[in-house]
Order: sequence, then structure tokens, then C-alpha cells
Amino acid sequence: MNDMPTPASIGLSREDLPNSYIGRSVPRPNLPKLVQGRATYTDDVQPPRLVHAAFLRSPYAHARILSVDSAAAMQVPGVVRVFTGADLAKVCDPWVATLDHLKGMKSAQQHPLPLDRATWQGEPVVAVVADSRAAAEDGVAALAVEWEPLPAQLDIETALDPDAVVIHPSLGDNLCFTRTAEKGDVAAAFAAAHRVVEATFLTGRHTGVTLEGRSILADYNRAEGTLTVHHSTQAPHMMQGVFAKQLRMEEGAVRVICRDVGGSFGIKVHVYPDEVAVAAMAKAMGRPVKFVADRFESFVSDIHARDHRIKGRIAVDAEGKILAFDIDDRTGIGPYSVYPRTSAIEGNQVVNLCGGPYDFANYRCTTTVVFQNKTPTCQYRAVGHPIATTVTEGLVDLAAEALGIDPIEIRRRNLIRDDAYPYTSPPGMRFEGLSHHAALAKLLEMVPVEKIRADQAEQRRKGVHRGLGFASFIELTNPSPFMYGIGGARISAQDGATVRMDPDGSIVALSGVTEQGQGTEGILRQIVAHGVGVPLERVKVITGDTQTTPYGGGTWACRGAGIGGEAALQSAIALKQQILVVAGAMLQAVPESLDIVLGQVVDRETGRERMPLSELGRIVYYRGDTLPKDLPRELVQTRHFITKDYPFAFTNGIQASWVEVDAETGMVKLLEHWCVEDCGRVINPLLVDEQVRGGIVQGLGGALYEHCVYDEQGNLLTTTMADYLVPMSAEMPEMHIGHVETPTGESLLGAKGAGEAGTAGAPAALMNAINDALRPLSARVTEQPFTPARILRALGTV
Repeated sequence: MNDMPTPASIGLSREDLPNSYIGRSVPRPNLPKLVQGRATYTDDVQPPRLVHAAFLRSPYAHARILSVDSAAAMQVPGVVRVFTGADLAKVCDPWVATLDHLKGMKSAQQHPLPLDRATWQGEPVVAVVADSRAAAEDGVAALAVEWEPLPAQLDIETALDPDAVVIHPSLGDNLCFTRTAEKGDVAAAFAAAHRVVEATFLTGRHTGVTLEGRSILADYNRAEGTLTVHHSTQAPHMMQGVFAKQLRMEEGAVRVICRDVGGSFGIKVHVYPDEVAVAAMAKAMGRPVKFVADRFESFVSDIHARDHRIKGRIAVDAEGKILAFDIDDRTGIGPYSVYPRTSAIEGNQVVNLCGGPYDFANYRCTTTVVFQNKTPTCQYRAVGHPIATTVTEGLVDLAAEALGIDPIEIRRRNLIRDDAYPYTSPPGMRFEGLSHHAALAKLLEMVPVEKIRADQAEQRRKGVHRGLGFASFIELTNPSPFMYGIGGARISAQDGATVRMDPDGSIVALSGVTEQGQGTEGILRQIVAHGVGVPLERVKVITGDTQTTPYGGGTWACRGAGIGGEAALQSAIALKQQILVVAGAMLQAVPESLDIVLGQVVDRETGRERMPLSELGRIVYYRGDTLPKDLPRELVQTRHFITKDYPFAFTNGIQASWVEVDAETGMVKLLEHWCVEDCGRVINPLLVDEQVRGGIVQGLGGALYEHCVYDEQGNLLTTTMADYLVPMSAEMPEMHIGHVETPTGESLLGAKGAGEAGTAGAPAALMNAINDALRPLSARVTEQPFTPARILRALGTV
């Protein structure tokens, strides 16, 4: 027995071993024994037990970590191990979130846990692993950390000043990225304009507040050298690559499983340091590690978005024709660009999307993206769209007011013609086909404008202030490799689907697109059922497992139907053709003369039933010896789809908002809201309409209620649902949804995206409605959220 290995001799520490090892000098082999006729493990050796992680998060916006004393934490019952940044650096590499095509962009190296400094209040600094979450939290409370508070850079306006606190000295300054797009002669256009109006717009930070918090369970199998991660994510294949790269593993040795996710909105498409830390700890310990962010942790660590200050000018001629836009955007992204999609994309989208619906020749827009000591920001539902739409539509309304033109009429005079496509916008966006005028016409069929204006006038005489606002918008969907591929990030723009028929005639579809509550599995079932020719209930959809589903990009940028759906359709059609080849041989008929309807092979011309798919499946799978040798013995097809002709499949639409503003309290009451959207072919009207409504709710939430508020030291003050307000059903108006359909020509399906349109246009429509209500009082608001205090300040009453 003295020759048997000890835990230390094979590289295991006491903390790495299951509790049944503790106190034993020699591990016994894990041999099964028979108990009542079944095999079970011996009492001496158990499979590694699940442990839970909790994190000590920085109480400072910026501070140096002088020391970490974990002695007391290790004495807490149930605590297994404490990890610092230096511990995890032994098994996990740092990352830098930049994209090659964002020229000049820079960011600092980021570790799962920082090595020497915390750079935002809430950053995970030390991890404690224990038998339960409660024990892990007790261990965190027992940690003794010595800090040296450092000056924090919080204000985006002063981030580039000579005396600013440089967050990462190795970068030289706090500039992450800047870009200017310019077309035409902007200076000449403004010099020649009949009227020039300008305004400054502010959008407050907010976050996704997903119903289900971020969660991860990582399990490293030392015997196989494999990592299995159960993860609440939008992009399983992307995360498979991230975990493999950072943990120095082969990609095929990592499996990411993502089942139904309780809401994402872009929040869960990023790499979070605490989640990478969980995977690294699982590898270091050789046992499953679980972490679920609580609501407090979500507020301080889930990505924020929309922290912008935008100065804008518009030049128009005497008839209201738009001559030029001149936009300057400043945005703060926290201390790091978020990996791997980067935090510069939102500012970059502002440059791409300002002025989007309109036909004009002269354009200048600059975005300046700076670092700050706040929670990192990145891509959240309708990335950059609400900012660009608010600036554009706010300036258009100001121009209409300056010229005395109706806000509907100025849009009609300037919207890109529906027969002008293909069309390239001044910042270089290529539009395949949009329908601005058809959407406007549809909206005017839905909105009783004359009745509303009459009511508005009558209510004003009573001292009640109501307003009607409009906002046209564009939305990018179905992103091509242009989005990330040319930037070097391993984020797939394609998606795949495998569709097979089982012996009973049922259909199984596997897709790389994930289910986040938006109805992906529902539309895939529809598409596959239609493509093959079977009843909807005969289709089963499987998503979210990198080991079983075809490689794909996951769920982001409204790509589920347009890219994942097209891959499913092509696979289903290919499977149908394969089935008909077999059926033709069995029925001695030309395959082209047959069809599949509701699970039956039928004559195409007469519809006469010839054979149920269950009978065909029985013969193929069990009696293949009776079929000709050259016929397929499997009934399965896989197809991948990627867009090629256009960088994005742009959608468009227009919204209207009808509100009442209480001039004494500053409260805004939402009376009614309308949205017309052109998302290409509508596959499931109910799902599309609810996606649009959900987007409107989030857009209105950011415009009226939601705000991540910090104090002067960089402490987040809105860390509970009592402080951070989200819209509830009682606050939301009746929402009317309409559609125009302009299918994309890049796919058989013709579908674009629909998930972000509501968010893109709602804040601008609401802002214009509020300002329409306040116009007789000579007041205007341009700072979101439009709180009662801000409205009262605009009125001069506080």
C-alpha cells in the first residue's frame, strides 16, 4: 500500500478532492460494488460534487488591490477554495476586445478576476467556492481585502481632458475608438440653408433586466479532458470558442448547452469575467461549479447601454427639403471594451444610422468612444438605433416647427422613395428595398390624426396638454460577415439546420439558433413543417447544444428567422426531395409527380394519398434490403445559409405616440401607440406583433423610467427593482401594430428581423409627442429618461 499514489503525487490539492477523500492518505480505486443487484460507487470515492461560486465585488469605482487574506474565509463551514486573479491566470488567458475593421480601436487586457486593480464598482475581484451558495456568500463576507482607493474618471465629457484620470496608463489616454463619416459638402450646405436648427440629446444608461439572471454551470472532466458548460447565453458556438481559447483547450473538447433562456435582449451575447472565472475554476478543481447572478449582481455587472451625449444640427431649404445633418456623438463604455463583440459597435451604429430614412446629400457624423469607471456597456436591444432615431427624428421635428410645416408632411417630402432602391445612404449603408412611404400611408390609415388634433385643441382649452409624435426608422437585421468576420472575431454570420425523418414519419430539426423567449422554436417548426409537408405537431425542434446542432451564430441582431429560418427551409426542402426519390422508387412513379401533404405521399395533380410517411420510414430504416441499392438509406439533410449580397437586410417602419403631460406634476401618461413595420415576409403574425410590442415596451421604458444612476464617487445607486424602474402593464398604452411586407431577395423565405423595431423608434416618437404637448408652453425636453423632474425643469417650475 505504501507504493500507492497520494493526491499530492498526482497533482491534486486537498481542495480539489471530493469530501470523501478528505482525511485519507490514499485514494482507493473507484470500483463499483453490487447492492441489491445494481452497481453503485463505493463509500470511499464519489464523483466530484457540485460546488457554488460567489464573488467579492469591488466596493470602489477605482481601487488598487493591496492584499487578499482568505484565512477566515477558508474556516467557514462548507467553503472549499478561494480564487484570486493570480490563481485563475494560471489556467486562463486574458483577452482584449477590439475588432480589426474598427481602425484605431484599443482596449486593455482583461482577466476573469483582476490582478491588481478594480476598475468599476461591482467588478468581480475574488471568488469563493463552497458546497452551497449560502456558504460561498458567507466565505465572501469573511474575506479581508485591503484597498487603496484611486481617483475615478466618470464623466464622458472630460474623459479626454489633459488632467483626466487615465484608467489604463498603458493605453496613453481614455480614447477607445473614434470614427467620422462624411459625404458631400456639409459646410456649404449649412451656409446655403434657409434654416438651421440644432439640439443636444442625452440618453441615460440602462440595462436589460432579464427575467432570468445570468447563469452558468461548468463541469471539467479530468479523465476525458473535456469541459461541459450549461450556460444562459445567446451564442453557444461563440462561447464554445471563447472557453476553448481562454482555457487553452481544443474547441472540440468544449461543449456548451443552452436550453430555453428567460430573456436576453443582447445582455447574454457577451463574455462576462465572472462566467469565464466559473469555467476556469471548474478546470482548476476538476469538479462542477455553478453561479447564478442575483438581481444586485445583475445591476452592477450585466452590460449597460445608451450612455450618449449627442449634439446635432440639421439644414433645410425653404420647402423643408433636408440638405444636411451634422452629428457629434460622445459615449462612455466603462473601463473595458466587452469581449468579443466590442463596446464600440453602439457608437459606430449611431454613425451608420443617423438620417437613415431620409434622402439627403450632405452628411457628417463623428462618434467618440471613451473609457470610464462605470459598469461596462455593450450591445443591447436595437444597438445604436434608438439613439440615432431620436437624434434624427428630433431634428426633423424641430425643422418642421421652424418652417411651420406639419411633421407628417416634412417626412413625406424627405423619406427615400419606395422605387429608389437599391440605395446607398450617405454613411455608406446599402439598402436592398424599403417601404417608407407605404409604411407612412399604412400608419395614417391606423392613426385617426384629424380626430386626435381636434381632441388636442379642445383639451388645450381646458388646460390639458396632449401631444402626437412621429418617428420613422430603419433597423439592420440578418447581419453578414461584414459585421464581425472582417474584424477577426470568431462570431459566425451563417447558421445551419439539420432536418431528419425518423422511422415513424416524424421530423426532427436541429438548429444553431437559440430560444430566448422570442418564439424561435415555434417559427422553425412552422418552416420545417411547411417545407417537408407534415403537420406542425409532427416536428420537434432541438436548439442550443454545440455537440448536436449544426454550427451557427445563435440569436442576435434579429437573425433567427432570416438566417436560421432560411437554413431550416432549405434543409426541409432538400429532405422532402430525398423522401420523394425514395417514394418514387417504391410506388414506381416519377418523383416529380408526387408531393407530401400532412404526412402523406400524394399524387401532385390529384391529391390522392399513396403512402404515409410512417410506412416509408419503416421500409427505409428496417427493410432497406428491399430497396434498390442506389437509393439513400438515411433521410436527413443539412444546409447552412449566409447572406452575401448586402451587409444587412435593413427593415423600416414608422411609429406614432399619443400622450398627455401634466404640466403641474411633470407626469407623462401614455394614451396610445402605433407602429407599422416592414420586416419582410411575416411568418407568424402573432409572434411578430408581440415582438414589436415587447420592443416598444423596452423603448418606452428607457425613454421614461429606466436609468442606471451613479453618485459622484462612481457608486451605482439603482441596484434594486425599487430604485430602477421598469414599465409595468398599468403604465403601458394600447399598442396597434401594422405591417408592410417587402421580402428580401437574398433568401427563399424572404424574412428579415422584427425584434428590435419597436425599441428603435419608440423613444423618438414619445419624445416628439411630449414636445408636441409642451409646445404651447414653450418647453422642450431632449434628455432621457423624460422624468417628471426634467419636464418641470423644462417648464421652468423647478
